[in-house]
Amino acid sequence: MMAAEGPFLAAIIARLSQPTENLAAFGVTFAFAIIIEAPVFMLMAASTALVRNRHSYLAFRRFAYSLSAILTGVQVVVVLPPVFRWISETLVGLPHEVGQLAHQGLVIMLPWTVAIGYRRFRQGLLIRHDLTSRVAYGTALRLITMSIATLVASRIPGLRGIHVGAIALVVGVLVEAAASRWMTHEVVSMLLGEKPDQRNTTPLKFRAIVSFYLPLAVTSVLAMAIHPVVTFFMGQSRFPLESLAVLPVIHGLTFIFRALGLSYQEVGIALLGNHWQHYRRIRNFACGLAVVAAGGLGLIAYTPLAAVWFQDISGLPTELTSFTALPLQILAWLPAGSVWMSFQRAVLMHARRTREITQASIVEVATVVTVLTVTIHVFSWIGVVAAATAILLGRIVGNLWLVAPATAAVRHHTAA
Repeated sequence: MMAAEGPFLAAIIARLSQPTENLAAFGVTFAFAIIIEAPVFMLMAASTALVRNRHSYLAFRRFAYSLSAILTGVQVVVVLPPVFRWISETLVGLPHEVGQLAHQGLVIMLPWTVAIGYRRFRQGLLIRHDLTSRVAYGTALRLITMSIATLVASRIPGLRGIHVGAIALVVGVLVEAAASRWMTHEVVSMLLGEKPDQRNTTPLKFRAIVSFYLPLAVTSVLAMAIHPVVTFFMGQSRFPLESLAVLPVIHGLTFIFRALGLSYQEVGIALLGNHWQHYRRIRNFACGLAVVAAGGLGLIAYTPLAAVWFQDISGLPTELTSFTALPLQILAWLPAGSVWMSFQRAVLMHARRTREITQASIVEVATVVTVLTVTIHVFSWIGVVAAATAILLGRIVGNLWLVAPATAAVRHHTAA
């Protein structure tokens, strides 16, 4: 359901005035917002893994709130006009109009990071206590309110496509954060009502949280950094404006199928079992999920359904649709890599081996940068084609890097 918001918003923006500029600005705004909130992305997985009693809840809550507040401060600095102008135009090389629109969108999205951090922390509590259906209810509510906000904002005179998209995203995530608070009320009450003498586990220290979470935060930053890095290189490629405009639409479609595997990380953490007794079932399900996810996207990418999606559903102008076919076919294999990555990360997080996850992300980002450098500056590829190739190859290399440590973790714990 989360994956539906990108294509929906892109379809609305594509039907408003100046679709090319506003779609490009929406992609840039989202890239900035994602890289800033990246360190809170793993709060759901960490909350699932670490929060088990009253003390660990209070300790991790302090950590989560502090991290969210610090990152919001970072976004405030970034949206200062001189700072953002230097980043977007001098560093990234965006066209002036696109940079201005992206700045306005990022200002609107100032509440984004706090809301994301809060609801991911709370959703981890729901997953830990087998209340995963409530996570889905919260996401459904987010989509409903986002859709209402989109339809209302799109009819307000003076608001452009980037404004409509940013407002919808913020309203949706704020409502989901509020819903997650309400849905975790009984879980939190149970944790806070636990008496100190009922705890049989070692207290969760702040240093232990940092040691566990820091590699995950770095991993998220590196993973999310791929989006602004790709944006930077596309701004220097052939057909930069067209590439910046269509990539968010392509990303929205691929994310629908990649999202099938993203939540599998938390599934693995929660269900592998204290003695790894469910490992084979978790692994086998991951294999089937990878086939289904890649097969579903491939069915669209390699058939006339692609034209139906981009022209009739997404509303792209004909001149932009011609830039979507090859990149989508390249990325059709990405959902399988996302499932594989989530499964391997779940194994390593369950084993409390998070440093290897960071190493894999470093290798993945390095691969993306290398491929983009060669394809754009040496071979002069169209920006969006180079981006799709780099993203896919980066994910493959990152997955391969995790094979050895994940296998070693499984052998160690199953043998024990």
